[in-house]
Order: sequence, then C-alpha cells, then structure tokens
Amino acid sequence: MRALEIARPGEPLTVLCLGAHSDDIEIGAGGTLLTWIAGGARLDVHWCVLSATGPRADEAGASAEAFLAGAASKTIELAAFQDGYFPYRPELKDWFEGLKQRVRPDVILTHRRDDGHQDHREICRLTSNSFRDHLILEYEVPKWDGDLGQPNMYVPLSAEIMARKCDLLDAHFGSQRSKDWFDAETFRGLARLRGMECRAPERFAEGFFVRKALLG
Repeated sequence: MRALEIARPGEPLTVLCLGAHSDDIEIGAGGTLLTWIAGGARLDVHWCVLSATGPRADEAGASAEAFLAGAASKTIELAAFQDGYFPYRPELKDWFEGLKQRVRPDVILTHRRDDGHQDHREICRLTSNSFRDHLILEYEVPKWDGDLGQPNMYVPLSAEIMARKCDLLDAHFGSQRSKDWFDAETFRGLARLRGMECRAPERFAEGFFVRKALLG
C-alpha cells in the first residue's frame, strides 16, 4: 500500500496533542511522535493534558519533555479539570475555544470518538467541534473496557522506537504501574497487532481513526 506522508524530513509540521489524562498521548501516539522526530521533521508541538494535578502533573510534564526531545519547539499545557467529570464541565468548551486562538495546527492527535472513557469521548467531541478544518487523527488507549475498534490509518514503528516508547512509559508513570494493563506487554501486543494489520516493515505500528482527510 502506498504511504501518504504527513511528516517529511526537514519540513515544519505543527502538531496539537490532546489528552484527557497524563499518560494518554504517550500511550496512543507516543511512537508516532518519536517516529516523526527521528525522521527529521521539524515538529512544533503544542501538548495539552486536561487533567493533570499533583504528582500526575509532574509525571505529565517530565514525560512530555522526554517524548518531545528533539522537536523544533514545544509548548506544554497542563490543566486541572476534574478526572471523570469532563462531560459535566461547560468550562471545557471555553477552554477549547481559547486553545483555538493559541495554536494553528497542521495535524491534531486526540482521543477516539467511541472510546469507552467518558473523558476521552468528550475531548474528541470538543476537538472536532472547535477545530473543523483540520486533519484530526484519533488515537486509541487500551484498557479493561475492551473498547478497541478498527483503525483506518497506521503509522509503522521501528523496533527501536517501540522499545523507547515502552521504556519512557515505564520510566515516567510510576503511579500507573499498579494497574494490571499498564505494562510493556500490553503496549507491544497492541502495536504488534496494528503492525500486522498494515504489514509494518518492523512489525509494529500505532493505529488511528480518521473521519475526514483531504488528498492534495
């Protein structure tokens, strides 16, 4: 299958990353960001975590810095909306409208529309509501809900990038290690399945859901 390039070596690319919780972006799209940076694209990244307070804020900030090492520039925003209550917070809409004035992204990485977590779904809904003329890639987060879907876009990952993603997740999210699904086996297993689905050269990939795209 012919690949459609988004991030090209030497070319600038402005990326907006949105996550409800401190580890969401890294789990869903961390390998993609590492791949784009390693491939030589000049990434200008605006990284937003909507619910990051206390120790989780420290984890989120340190992890974002690590995953974005080598990016041309980065802005990291950590908000303090209450975990689990996103659909009931009207001020979230105002936050998104303000974000729209602060960043002009070429591509947006956000949660999946049909995600089982209500916070994730709300972030996706507000993303598509505020950013209506943008390429939006919806990433997936594995969890006990068993809500994984069928992606229609893939980013192949090298074995080296896959290993670095797992190492960074383990290094920066000690608060999550007690969860039975938060480990390298889960992340590698899902990436191996996505790699099989797109016949990735080094067997791993991240899957995304694209509702609308423009071919030039």
